[in-house]
Amino acid sequence: MDAIMPLKLLMTLVKRDTMKTAVVGAGAMGSLFGGLLAASGEDVTLVDVWREHVEAINAGGLRIGGHEEYRTVNVKATTDPSSVGPVDLIIVFVKSYDTLEATRDALPMVSEDTVFLSLQNGLGNIEKISEAVGGDRVIPGTTAHGCTLIGPGEIVHAGSGPTVIGELDGRVTERVRGIRDALEGAGFETMISEAIRGALWSKVLVNVGINPLTALNGLRNGELLDHPDIMEVMRGAVEEAIRVAEALGVNMGEGDHVEKVYDVARATAVNRSSMLQDVERGRRTEIDALNGAIVDSARLLGLDVPVNETLTAAVRGLEFERARREG
Repeated sequence: MDAIMPLKLLMTLVKRDTMKTAVVGAGAMGSLFGGLLAASGEDVTLVDVWREHVEAINAGGLRIGGHEEYRTVNVKATTDPSSVGPVDLIIVFVKSYDTLEATRDALPMVSEDTVFLSLQNGLGNIEKISEAVGGDRVIPGTTAHGCTLIGPGEIVHAGSGPTVIGELDGRVTERVRGIRDALEGAGFETMISEAIRGALWSKVLVNVGINPLTALNGLRNGELLDHPDIMEVMRGAVEEAIRVAEALGVNMGEGDHVEKVYDVARATAVNRSSMLQDVERGRRTEIDALNGAIVDSARLLGLDVPVNETLTAAVRGLEFERARREG
């Protein structure tokens, strides 16, 4: 048996109908994954600090729109992690700047066998979760799905794509297979990677290229491709991030990574990026974990990344102006 796979969790994951899951951070993406997992028969609880959202879900279910149709999914939701009890799997979907605090808040749901799956944007989340619960509990992942939060209890599934998960050491373990099977059963195309750091960086390239430009221009993902000048800025940001990744020894595989970012923008054309949604709602963005993290790494490496520096400063300027207006 896998040396890091406790027998209790192995049996739980093999018998997927008994797997108990908590989704920490029930925004657009957390609600999507938690809702569809619940619809597939998994025992799921959404955990979020937004009381109106939680109350709406408990009162009338989670409304999920997409392809001009809506469905309502019954899923449990709470603002109190201690009310959930121990779970087998915790899927983390909070904003990067809330990761450490949210993981610590989730400790009442942790047993000796609990595993954390991070499907978050940005860099540094795995390290923060590991700081709170230990690296042997953490499975990194990434997803190309797009989703928009409309209001309390309502989301729109705006784009689909693969989800990739994997152990940090590259092994294909039973616990990863079990989680993959659960996600597949909920309709999420899921692959196991033996080089998950490369997959995480590939997603970072997408977010570095798309998110700040949508936030600054108020455009949907696909609309970025209607403007050649914006596409060139996107290319510059991605190419700088690639140089940083290469200097760090990250293997992202073969292919034209800039074109891959363009492809994601096309595949999620109608989606409003998470950063654009944050700006529209007057919330703090994840710029520090995306373009800002590229800038920080580049400085340590002695590399110049002027496009990412400019995008980071511009988005931080939006945040500063919002804070100034709010006093």
